[in-house]
Amino acid sequence: MSAPSYETASRRALPLLGLFMACLMLLTGCGLTADTDSGDTDAQQGGTSGTDSAKSVTPYDVSPLLKPDGKYLGVALTGVPRSLKALGTYTKDIGKQPNVLEYYAAFGDGFDTSGVRRINQAGALPFMAWEPFKPSLKSIVDGASDAYIKKTAADIVRLNLPIAISFGHEMNGDWYAWGRTKAEPADFAAAYRHIHDLFQDAGATNVIWVWTPNVINPMPNVDLKQYYPGDSYVDWAGMIGYYTLTGEHTFSTLYGPTMREIRTFTKKPFFIAETAAQGGERRRADVEDLFDGVKEHDDVLGFVWFNIPKRADWRIETSPLAMATYRKRAADSGFGFDIRKQQ
Repeated sequence: MSAPSYETASRRALPLLGLFMACLMLLTGCGLTADTDSGDTDAQQGGTSGTDSAKSVTPYDVSPLLKPDGKYLGVALTGVPRSLKALGTYTKDIGKQPNVLEYYAAFGDGFDTSGVRRINQAGALPFMAWEPFKPSLKSIVDGASDAYIKKTAADIVRLNLPIAISFGHEMNGDWYAWGRTKAEPADFAAAYRHIHDLFQDAGATNVIWVWTPNVINPMPNVDLKQYYPGDSYVDWAGMIGYYTLTGEHTFSTLYGPTMREIRTFTKKPFFIAETAAQGGERRRADVEDLFDGVKEHDDVLGFVWFNIPKRADWRIETSPLAMATYRKRAADSGFGFDIRKQQ
């Protein structure tokens, strides 16, 4: 309110008017200070512009993705999620856009929100294999990583998009720091539950939780149930198993023993979290067998093809005949769907 608005007032009224305006400004200033403090508190607590806007966000409902009508056609590619450059080439090779993109993240690293959003925008479900190389499982149970876990959970809540998480995959093997020769099964199950509980407390209901042992064939005497955190902590019973030149090479012999053992303690649907077929004369037959096995089992939701060279070159494009078979089988309308259309 500037002086020209009061040009008709008498000069004798100006001192009183000045006093009134000073009081009004003082009261208004107090009101602005209170609003600013409130906004800072909201930003610290939820990263939103206000309580009303935070309440207006509807949490992503992952339930349609837990048991979809179609089968998941997934892949793990080099560079994901920092870049999806490899996805375009792979999609062209197999003739269809994969609807799961798996990537590997070390426990303790920051959550790649931008990368996960890129995966979702491509019409695929982000699948994070969370690898606890350090600290120990016991220290996780004891709360040493709680601040990090809570930060990750908060990032995922703000993301508000679906994501599958597999913590400590292949825990029944002896080749990882969290495996059976390095940690106790009870500590693994407890660490899994502890992380899950912190996510639940944070409201991270947009997570699909995947419990992922290796197929039991290399270690048939290791009891899987001791690693299982419980049905309330698991959405999918994952499995990791590869078609190798010297190992089992039928769906029933590669996955069957593991599926039967898991069925003794849970009815959760299966998801093959990693697989591929080693190069050789049998590779085309292995691809056919994989697609046949997944299609024939209603309780197997799909698979992720590990298209990364590691110990062997698992990339499907290195075998043109096998890739042609893969392309033909992937064309089946029952495999692959846009996860964005499931909600």
